[in-house]
Amino acid sequence: MKLSAFRIIAAATALAFAGSLSAAPEIGQPAPDFSVVDTAGEVHSLADFHGQTVVLEWTNHDCPFVVKHYQPGNMQNQQRMARDEHGAAWLTVISSRPGEQGHVSPEQADELTRSRNAYPTAVLLDESGDMGRAYDARVTPHMYIIDADGILRYMGGIDSNPSRHSADIPDATQYVVVALEEMAAGEPVSQPVTRPYGCTVKY
Repeated sequence: MKLSAFRIIAAATALAFAGSLSAAPEIGQPAPDFSVVDTAGEVHSLADFHGQTVVLEWTNHDCPFVVKHYQPGNMQNQQRMARDEHGAAWLTVISSRPGEQGHVSPEQADELTRSRNAYPTAVLLDESGDMGRAYDARVTPHMYIIDADGILRYMGGIDSNPSRHSADIPDATQYVVVALEEMAAGEPVSQPVTRPYGCTVKY
């Protein structure tokens, strides 16, 4: 009995420890580090962007919710705004594993960037899914904003309307835009966590 009890306690401790290793990121805490290759073969880590705001965008070009924001140019406009008005780095992350929907080669990813007139600082190919799991990225698009000190300030949806229709964009609250503007004004992000919506990330 004592041995069984010991095993139960040991198992519970191991599970708790494992859970702490994969704990979801928290607002106001350091964002999870990463080391992921981009389409040009260059490795990017969060530390590379110290002193600069970073926007993370999880994507899957075949997802209708992603198409909703790329087809009319909403995602591209936000990429330009983040870069030109706030000096932010915008990292588009693809966590679809090989053989799953949304997985692309570096060449295909670059062609998507060109054909859609997108403006990411880099497109990261997270084939292992390690970066996505570290951030608890669940859907595409799933958005995160990290401040110049590496602190997570926003995570959630790109906007407030979880529809597939581009026509709904103008009436939605653009959470990423609002958060960036509040950060630039030195204000706390008013809605730091929102509900993400989209297609599940194909780990």
